[in-house]
Amino acid sequence: MLARLMAMHSRRAWLAFALAALVALVLVPALNLAVPAGWPLRLPDYLVPLLGKFLCYALVALAMDMVWGFTGILSLGHGVFFALGGYAMGMHLMRVMSGEGHYRSQLPDFMVFLNWKELPWFWQGFDQFWLAALVILLLPACAALVFGFFAFRSRIKGVYFSIITQATTFALMLLFFRNETGLGGNNGLTDFKRLLGFSLSTPATKLGLYLTTALVLLLAYLACRYIVTSKLGRLLCAIRDGESRLLFLGYDVLRYKLFVWTFSAFLCGIAGALYVPQVGIINPSELHPAGSIEMAIWVAVGGRGSLVGGLLGAFLVNGAKSWFTVAWPELWLFFLAALFIGTTMFLPRGLAGLKDLLPWARRGDSTEVRR
Repeated sequence: MLARLMAMHSRRAWLAFALAALVALVLVPALNLAVPAGWPLRLPDYLVPLLGKFLCYALVALAMDMVWGFTGILSLGHGVFFALGGYAMGMHLMRVMSGEGHYRSQLPDFMVFLNWKELPWFWQGFDQFWLAALVILLLPACAALVFGFFAFRSRIKGVYFSIITQATTFALMLLFFRNETGLGGNNGLTDFKRLLGFSLSTPATKLGLYLTTALVLLLAYLACRYIVTSKLGRLLCAIRDGESRLLFLGYDVLRYKLFVWTFSAFLCGIAGALYVPQVGIINPSELHPAGSIEMAIWVAVGGRGSLVGGLLGAFLVNGAKSWFTVAWPELWLFFLAALFIGTTMFLPRGLAGLKDLLPWARRGDSTEVRR
């Protein structure tokens, strides 16, 4: 088992992974806690949840790379799974603050404002964290399993599959915008107070959420790496490169596609659940088709079929977005378009392909996309 784990990476790659883990789990907290206020190297408290948000996006990029980079399934609707996990967490956070809202009611404030008399049936039990966690883990995965079964069974793929996923995202966004759904309508769910008894407004809780997200991302990366370096990973790449040949050879392609699709949704649901307490809100804007398209751009910029590329792309694009929307908000979309076009034209393998320019770069990594 140990030999199998070590075979997932070269020694240099394991060293890079250990360095990244030290930075995320040790250096960032140390810069926030140990460096005195006012020093240039101190990480301000307000940047901790921002980094946590980027880590959530990186987890989504990892999930996208599994289905697009390794299996060739371009989804433009992964925002659905991200939002389902986020809304499940938001419902729990709203339930645990019953009686502490503006109206001091056992109902969430938006229900009181809309003159709701009782809690909808699907909100029942969300005051228990174990039930919320179960929904976070199972709802996105089950939704993906059902959707994927009918889509893959019908042999829908390519641009048609992408269009269907985007249309589904748009339809759900319109549904969630309606007040009748009991999910906050246009404003969504917000004004959260605490999680597991810890106040969400304290720096310690924010750092704890960041560390939890970083640890989940590292474990998810190892799980994805284990999959793509296994026989299953080779089958996924074979589906990407020549699905009809696998069908001719007698492989049950549906089973493998369903697995990676469901696993990807599972990761997105966790990312959405970790995102909500750090950002403080979840609303239908997370279901906007443009958000799902951006998820694909993260992977394209970072490099499909490399796992690390998706992580790099998520950090680069979202870091640039945070900076541009403050400094030059009117230029952000132009920069994003230029970045995507430039990467497509001059770096077809994304940022991850830059390593091939190094004289000591390893060639022939079987887990990367071949062009």
